[in-house]
Amino acid sequence: MSVESVSLQHLNTDKFAQALRSGIHRVIGEQETLNSINVFPVADGDTGTNLSLSLGAALGTLQASRGKRLNSLLAALADTLLDSARGNSGAIVAQFFQGVSDAGEQLSRFSTHTFTQAVVQGHEYARDALSDPREGTILSVIGAFAGSLQQQTVVNDVIGFSNLLTNAVTDCREALAKTQTQLEELRKAGVVDAGAKGFLALIEGVRDYIAEGRATPMPRHVNLDDAVTEMPVSSDADPRFRFCTECIVSGISIDRRKLRESLTELGDSLVLAGTKRKAKIHIHVNDPEEVFNVARRYGTLSGEKADDMLRQQHSSHETASRFAVITDSAADIDDTDLERFDIHMVPLRVQFGDRGFLDKVSISAGEFFKELQTNPVHPTTSQPSPGDFRRQFQFLASHFKDVLSINVSGRVSGTLQAAQSAAERVDANGKVHVVNSLNASIGQGLIVVYAAECAAAGLDIKTTLQAIDEIVSRTYTFGLVKDLRYGVRGGRVPAARKVLADLLRLTPVLRTEPDGRVSAGGVLFGRNNLLPRFLRYIASRVDRQKNWRASIGHAMCPEDAATFEKMLRARLPTISRCTITELGSALGAHSGPGAIVVALQEYRSPEEFRAST
Repeated sequence: MSVESVSLQHLNTDKFAQALRSGIHRVIGEQETLNSINVFPVADGDTGTNLSLSLGAALGTLQASRGKRLNSLLAALADTLLDSARGNSGAIVAQFFQGVSDAGEQLSRFSTHTFTQAVVQGHEYARDALSDPREGTILSVIGAFAGSLQQQTVVNDVIGFSNLLTNAVTDCREALAKTQTQLEELRKAGVVDAGAKGFLALIEGVRDYIAEGRATPMPRHVNLDDAVTEMPVSSDADPRFRFCTECIVSGISIDRRKLRESLTELGDSLVLAGTKRKAKIHIHVNDPEEVFNVARRYGTLSGEKADDMLRQQHSSHETASRFAVITDSAADIDDTDLERFDIHMVPLRVQFGDRGFLDKVSISAGEFFKELQTNPVHPTTSQPSPGDFRRQFQFLASHFKDVLSINVSGRVSGTLQAAQSAAERVDANGKVHVVNSLNASIGQGLIVVYAAECAAAGLDIKTTLQAIDEIVSRTYTFGLVKDLRYGVRGGRVPAARKVLADLLRLTPVLRTEPDGRVSAGGVLFGRNNLLPRFLRYIASRVDRQKNWRASIGHAMCPEDAATFEKMLRARLPTISRCTITELGSALGAHSGPGAIVVALQEYRSPEEFRAST
C-alpha cells in the first residue's frame, strides 16, 4: 500500500473515473455468479447480465473523463446509466448515481466528506425510487455503504479514502451476509441477494484501485465448464407477472409522484428513476402496453422493452437443451411451439404515426390488423436494434454454452445485420451463432422450430448448424395476397400495378427465393375459388412423395386457414404435422387482412440427421 493511498484526502475526476471503471470490471467479472444466485424478486437468472449491461455502458463515459470537471462527469455518468439501466438492480444503481450526481453538481473533486454526502444522497434517491423498498436487497448494501461512510467521517474528520473505503467494504460484506436471513426467498435458496452482491463487487473494485492502486481489468471469460458459480438455484413457481417492462419518459416537468401512483396498480417491482426531465420506468406486469399508455401521458416515450421473465426463468433453471434458440418477431410461430421449446424472441418495432409498439408484446396480431384497417396512417416496422439483441444474447450466453439466433432473411431486412453486430459484442461465456434463415414469416418459423427440436433432441451445436443449413434449403414459403392496397400504402407495390391487377382481376402469389428474396411468383387469374387454385400452384412446385411439415399463417381469416389445411393434407398426404397461426406485422403490414401464407418443409427428424452424419 502506497503512502499516497493511505493519506489520500481528495479524488480528482480522473482518479474517480479509473476507480469506478475498476469496480465495473469487477461486476462484469462476477456476471455468471450473480446470475446463478438470482432469486429475488423473480428467479429469472439475469441480475448479473442486467448489471453488467447497465454499468458497462458507462465505461465509455468514464474513459472520456480526462480534462472534465467532476460535476460534468457525474452528470454524464448519471445520464448514461439512466439510458442503459436494465432490470431492478440496474435501475436502482442508476438512481443511486443520479443522487451522487445531484449532490456533486458544484464539485471539481471529491473530499472524503463530500463523497460521503454524495453517497448518502445516492442511497436516499435509490430508496425513494422504489414503490416498496425491502431490506435484504441491494438497498441494504447501499445503505450499509452510506452508513459506514457517515459514521467514519463523523468519528475521524481527517480519514483518508483508503481507510474509509476499506472499512466500508467490511461493513458492506456484513450487510450482504445478512440478506440471506432478511428475505424468505433467499433463506430458502441458501443464497445472498444477487443485486446486493453486485453492488458490493462495484465497491470492492473501487476500493482496490484507491487503496492499493490495483485496478481490476476487464475480464476475459473462460469456457462454461470452468465457470465458478455459487449454489444452483431452483424455483417451482412461475412469476406472478410475466414481462419485465422498461421505458424512458422525457418531458419538461414530469410529475413523478403521480406517475408512480398511476403505475403502482399495474404490477410490482416498480422502480422509478431519473429526474423531472427524464424518468426511467422499470416494472413487472402482464400487459406492457398498459405501462406505455400511462407513460405517454407524462411525456415522450423511448427505449421501450419488455423481457419475458417466464421464458427466462425456464431457461435459467431448466437447461436440459444443449443450446438456446432465439429469433426475431418476423418469424410467425404457433404459441404452443414457442412455449414447448422455450423459444426466445426479440420484437420488431411497429409504428403507427407517433404511436410505437413492440411487435407481439405490446400489440397482438389481432390488434395490429384492426389498427391497420382503421388507422389512416400506414404502419412502419423497424428492425430491433443491436442493443435489443445484445441484452437477450448476453442473458442466454450466460446460461448456455451456445446460443443459436435464426433471423429473417438478410435480403428483406437489416435485422440479420443487427443480430450479427450484437453477437460480436456479447461478453459472456457462451457463444452466439447467427444464421440467415433466407426466409420470413411462416417459413422462418418452421426453421426456428426445427432448430429447437434439435436442441431438445440433444444434438450439439455443430451438428445442428449442419442440419439447419440443409433444412433452410428445403423450406419453401408461399403467400396469397388478396388486397394490394396495403402494399401500395406501405410503398412496396407501385400504385399502377394495383390498378392493373384490379382491372384484370389478378391475385398475386408471393414466394421466397433460394437467395432469400421475397418475390412475385406468379398470379392467379380471377377472384373466385382462390384457395383451390392457390393449392394447385403450391402442389405443382413440391414433390408429393417427400415427407413434409407445413405451417399456415392467416391475417384475420382463421376459417380460410382451417379450410386450406384440410385441402393441403388431402393433396399432400405425407404431411406429418401442420400448424395454424396468425400472421404478424412484419409481413402483415404489406399483405393486409385476408392474406394466407403457407410454408412447407421437407422434413428429416433431428435423430435421422444425426444418424446420417
